[in-house]
Amino acid sequence: MSGYDVISFIHNKFNLLVSSGTVYSLLYSLERNGLIEGSWDERKRVYRLTEKGAKTIETILSANDKIKTS
Repeated sequence: MSGYDVISFIHNKFNLLVSSGTVYSLLYSLERNGLIEGSWDERKRVYRLTEKGAKTIETILSANDKIKTS
């Protein structure tokens, strides 16, 4: 998924317009922290979730479930 794809997804799913600066800044931060990994595909940078990122999501979802059942 590219930065443009993220912007389009958020707009289509939640009817929100987010700036490209916000999205690319967050993608850079996530990549720097090892949660996603970027690679070049033709003319755009494509991001994918790393194992560390997947584990982080699992932890967040698990904590969210615990809060809901408390």
